[in-house]
Amino acid sequence: MNGWRFSPLVDLVQERQISYGVVQPGNDSATGIPIVRVKDVRNGIIDTSSPMRVAEEISRAHSRTTLVGGELLLTLVGTVGESAVVPESLAGWNVARAIAVIRPEGVSSRWLQLCFESPKTIESIRGVLNTTVQATLNLSDLKQIPIPIPPEPIRLGIEEVVRALDDKIAANTTLAGTAEKLAATEFHRRVGHLPFSQQAFGDLAKVSGGGTPSTSIPEFWSGDVLWATPTDVTALKGPYLSATSRRISDAGLAACASELYPPGAILMTSRATIGAFALAQEPMAVNQGFIVVQPHDPDLRFWFFHEMRSRVEEFISLANGATFLELSRGNFKKFKVRLAEPHVMEQFVALAEPLHAAAANALSENAKLAATRDALLPQLMSGKLRVKDAEALVAAAV
Repeated sequence: MNGWRFSPLVDLVQERQISYGVVQPGNDSATGIPIVRVKDVRNGIIDTSSPMRVAEEISRAHSRTTLVGGELLLTLVGTVGESAVVPESLAGWNVARAIAVIRPEGVSSRWLQLCFESPKTIESIRGVLNTTVQATLNLSDLKQIPIPIPPEPIRLGIEEVVRALDDKIAANTTLAGTAEKLAATEFHRRVGHLPFSQQAFGDLAKVSGGGTPSTSIPEFWSGDVLWATPTDVTALKGPYLSATSRRISDAGLAACASELYPPGAILMTSRATIGAFALAQEPMAVNQGFIVVQPHDPDLRFWFFHEMRSRVEEFISLANGATFLELSRGNFKKFKVRLAEPHVMEQFVALAEPLHAAAANALSENAKLAATRDALLPQLMSGKLRVKDAEALVAAAV
């Protein structure tokens, strides 16, 4: 690490000032100034899909946290340490409590973000967290977090290496989203004002569920069988599930209510969060939080998939439960299915299948790119891997 040095964060920001949001969340109306909340900052990006808003006079009273674009946001409470660079499109927004607004000087916001993603900086943050009630990072402690500063050519090289991976991941994500939306648009164009047929999901498909092996029997767990939970599905960037956070053994599969479902099975969450979807990309079992649909005619899988996604509000309307909403398989089976003329459905499937395949492949590639990024970043940020060597690895990956 010749030429590397460490500097407290406070020495790398404008006027040695780091501001934290003081704007309280307001309402979800269409008026007022949108604000970024802690839950909106995840995985290096800011979710702007459903912002809270505050009155303009409240935002003006806290002008020091009004965003102009280019700042780095860092969460200070709960999920501490999530960071994101503010895009210029968010100029004029503000931030809620528990978010630090960092305006760097001498280094880029991107560099600071990479530092906050590196294991050494994460360790430094964990060492000063206040966890009495919930994880909290005090502003005074944040200011003293040591930030690695390599010679400028190395720093810029590291930024460029990681940017190449991030750009490819972003491009793949856009491709996948576009392909999926196009398939949905084509479905809605064909389904039009079709009346419901006399046939229900239970008539046209095998409708199944899942289960959980006994957690008190270790032999049922940590095997080779993928075992999906709703969290695996709700965390997806697109409706394609190829890996699960937990696995069970063959004995665990035999001891629970789930089958081993084949690739292509339609998984729909049916408890609490109703209507999150995934198409199984590998054989897998599921827990009891799913309804699993396998059309008797496998060629209609994508027609059924889009039909189900377009009917979520109806599914929720027949859900019940004292603790959390649940849609029973019995009620689901009764829903009538909209069916077009056979040639219309065949045309749709011929279009939708390659679109979904392209989307699934793009997101699968993203998983590999993210793994490459996660492996390279600690080595680069510690000086153990030269930029030139990393560039060769990235060129092979992208």
